[in-house]
Amino acid sequence: MRKWIGWGLAGVFTLLVGAAHAQGRDLVMAISEGSSGGTDHARVIAKYQGLADAVGRSINQKVNVVFIREFSALEDGLKNQRFDLAMARPSDFPARAMRDHGYQYVSSAQPDGRCLIIVPKDAPYKTVADIRGKRMVLPDPAAYMTKFCTAELRDQGIDLTKERVERVQEQGAVPFYLTNKFGDVGGVASYSGVAKSLEKTGHRVLHTSVAQPYFPLIVKKSFTAAQIESMQTALRTLPDTEEGRGVLKNIGIDGFDTRSEKRLRDLLAWLGI
Repeated sequence: MRKWIGWGLAGVFTLLVGAAHAQGRDLVMAISEGSSGGTDHARVIAKYQGLADAVGRSINQKVNVVFIREFSALEDGLKNQRFDLAMARPSDFPARAMRDHGYQYVSSAQPDGRCLIIVPKDAPYKTVADIRGKRMVLPDPAAYMTKFCTAELRDQGIDLTKERVERVQEQGAVPFYLTNKFGDVGGVASYSGVAKSLEKTGHRVLHTSVAQPYFPLIVKKSFTAAQIESMQTALRTLPDTEEGRGVLKNIGIDGFDTRSEKRLRDLLAWLGI
């Protein structure tokens, strides 16, 4: 399976998407776990096929999972309507697919995503206003969570274009920078491994952003309103059965929110992209 990683986009799509349609009416569900996701297609199928099966049963069709590792492949597949369904993070990709390529909203994962502004436990800061003029540690400006934290701080009256910002390759480096005094304040995703390890790394949350949809599920415009409603019902009721709870546990989420469409449609404007 790992040999696929080196293939060009055309080869990957020919094999994965073409094979998924081999049975005629099988549907393709693309899964993108963002930059933090793994690189093993078999692992992703094992992780998400239960969800695909639940969605498929709700509309009486077979749904096959394909793993999309590269953002360029995700963007290209959505633009060219190669995916019948797509569940992807970061959330700006599904939001763009809805805005620009005719995809329709189904749901987002729970809990929502947030930007956490973190500081060392012994830092004197009490409010967001206290970090003005301090060194902020964030990933590359193109990174989704950087845009997310930038938008939140903008709403809190802090313009990062006028602040000192230290850039790191990935969120995992933020605690290291703070611990070693290369920066004073950092921004990380609430759903990241960093956020789950703050107690261990000696950091605390100074500020929690507004909530935004996380890991949205979208479908092509050819799906009917009745089909989408059936899928939404199946997703909402997953916590009601042992099998459904197993599906959620595999994915690592609490459930699905089928009422976040407006927030997802508003996301890109809030991010300023």
